[in-house]
Amino acid sequence: MCESFITISGNLLEQEHLCCAMTDKKHQSGVTAKKKWLADRIAEGHIFRKLDVNGKVFIEYAPLETAWVPIQGKSYLYIYCLWVSGSFKGKGYGKALLESCIQDAKKKGKSGICVLSSKKKKPFLADKRFFLKFGFTVADAINEEYELLALSFSGEMPSFSAAAKTMEIAEKELTIYYSVQCPCVVDCIKQVRTYCGKNNIPLHLFAVDTLEKAKNLPCVFNNWAVFYNGCFKTHHLLNETYLKKYALAHVKEK
Repeated sequence: MCESFITISGNLLEQEHLCCAMTDKKHQSGVTAKKKWLADRIAEGHIFRKLDVNGKVFIEYAPLETAWVPIQGKSYLYIYCLWVSGSFKGKGYGKALLESCIQDAKKKGKSGICVLSSKKKKPFLADKRFFLKFGFTVADAINEEYELLALSFSGEMPSFSAAAKTMEIAEKELTIYYSVQCPCVVDCIKQVRTYCGKNNIPLHLFAVDTLEKAKNLPCVFNNWAVFYNGCFKTHHLLNETYLKKYALAHVKEK
């Protein structure tokens, strides 16, 4: 196993690719937005660590106090994403990246590490089974579906905010909360806006562009959340195909 990892700092942002959207041209505007967002976050202790290869092998985490999620806790690290894909799977890279995060947390005197997951495996969320192997346990849950996993060093546990547990909003139209923390979001927003415009579907887009907004969201959130008729529907990124085939197919009929 190659063990050459890079932690991206401010001076490496422009020259290093962001693994999750490195080859797809349609996401390049999203990559630009993500790099701008990341440049501000690095100063807050945000970490983007990747294998020194052209592949999707990376971990991204931040101090919970400055992580853009509606989760509260004292002196924790929050993992946004741990991704190993393709030919890099099964070679111990996920284990190495997570262990580096654990070591970093202990070195910094943190109370622990937490990550958003689910009772049953869902796309775009941490694999619960993998994290349980490292001693993570369920610290909190919403609707017996979404779970906050935590590895505590101090006995203290993080939790979802009270607002996040509502999973409801007043607006009845299709509503999407999003941040540019994920490079894929910019293109997804473009596709959803175009599709809804062509099909006369009322759409409300809520840009989560400050830490305060992120901490007070009315739902689980990693970088995307969809509501319809006032109820939370999915954390899954929507593009035109997904919107037509799966998500809220009845919207047009209402």
